[in-house]
Parts: sequence; C-alpha cells; structure tokens
Amino acid sequence: MKVIAIFSTLLLPSMLQAQHPLDTKIATLPAALAAKTRSFNPDYLVYSPKDVKESAKLPLVIYLHGGGGVGTDINRIKGNTAAIVRYVQTKGKEPMIVVAPQCFRKTEGVRGTWLAADLNVWLKHLKATLPVDEDRIYLTGTSMGGYGTWMWAASNPEHFAAVAPLCGGLGQGGPKDITPDFDKWAKSLSTVPLWAFHGGKDTVVPTDRSERMVKAIKDNGGKNVKLTVYPELGHGIARATYSDAAFYEWLFQWGK
Repeated sequence: MKVIAIFSTLLLPSMLQAQHPLDTKIATLPAALAAKTRSFNPDYLVYSPKDVKESAKLPLVIYLHGGGGVGTDINRIKGNTAAIVRYVQTKGKEPMIVVAPQCFRKTEGVRGTWLAADLNVWLKHLKATLPVDEDRIYLTGTSMGGYGTWMWAASNPEHFAAVAPLCGGLGQGGPKDITPDFDKWAKSLSTVPLWAFHGGKDTVVPTDRSERMVKAIKDNGGKNVKLTVYPELGHGIARATYSDAAFYEWLFQWGK
C-alpha cells in the first residue's frame, strides 16, 4: 500500500498539469448580429477552461459539425465535439477555448451549408467576447464541416494560424460536388498551414477530394500542407484524429 501511495503521489502533479477541465456554455449571438446571418443557429457552444487567470489570452479551436448536426437544437452537436473536449480535459498540454456553431437544415429554402460571410460575423463577435489569442485561432471540421473548413479558410485565410479539414467535400452541392472556385481555393489555402484527413474507404465523400486539393495547394506553392489517409477507415475518422496527441501538437505549433 505504501508503494502504491508513493507512486500515485509522484504521478499526480504531472497528471494535473495535463488536465484542463472545461465549463460548457450555450451562448447566443445578439439579435442585431443574428439578423446579419442566414445560415446558422444564433446559439453556439463554448467550452472554456476553468483553471486559467482571467487576464489570459487563449488559443481558440473552432469546430464545424457535419450534416448530422444540422438544425435548431444546439444540444444536437454536443456529441460531435466530444472527442476534442475529452482530449483537452484529460490530455491537453495547455488550456484552450473550443467553440462550435450549428448550421441550419436549410438556408433560404435550399440545403443548409456553411457560409463564410456568416461565420465572419460570428468570429468577430467571439473575438470581442472571449479571451482569444488572435494569433492562435484554429479551424477544423468533419464531413460537411470539413467542407466548411476548406471553404472558410480559402475565403479568409488571414483568420487562422492553421486548419484541419476532416473527410471534407469541396462543393456546396453535395459530398461529390466540386466548387467552381477550386483553383482560387488552392491558391488561397497555400498561405495557411493545413493538415487534411480522410478515410481510405470513405464512400460518402471520395478520398480523392482531399488528395486533389492537397496536391493543388502544393502546386500553388503551399509548403506547410499534408494529408493523412486512414487506409482501413471510412467516413468516421473523427475519433481517430481528435484523440491523437500528434494532431494537437501539430496544430498548436502554429501562430501568426
């Protein structure tokens, strides 16, 4: 028993240093700002660390959900953020804020989609209301949120220190669509560090969507870009990616 007690005592400080418990909050865009958006729920999730000084400026991780999370009930996407939140709270090496918006099922009568203009309104509000280190804002998302990551980062690369799209499509018209702005996206994305992920057996969004975009970014001079394909996985790669320490080590090395 004494040996166990000593061993536990020795381990406890390092374990505590690696853990960052988070408060979960549902925040809401002010009505005036919500009126300027059309694609997503004014409610959004904020996971803030409990163990930091009030004056601290923190990295911000933005997560965009996939098609299964669309709607008007923000609680629907809590499960989508679970892998990231679990990692931060149990293994994270530094505190961070995690936020997640929710896309409507339909936008102006058509299939719901992420829109950069709306996300920009929201991000400006986040910067004004959260203790964000504006040089360390990171964007990631899965499936439809992977598309949103490609699209938003291509539209506004200046916002992000690094981005990580997972199993993302390249067009607004569906999983297999390709944007007519493909070449513009590739050129714009060449300016931001990017790590893409895809399942080799993905039958929802073809693996070559990530392969084609990563190649195009490199062809446009992108230096800090890479792709990981999980050969035995399909569309569900979020847990494998967001539970991996290497993902966070790569992401947080970047700052503007």
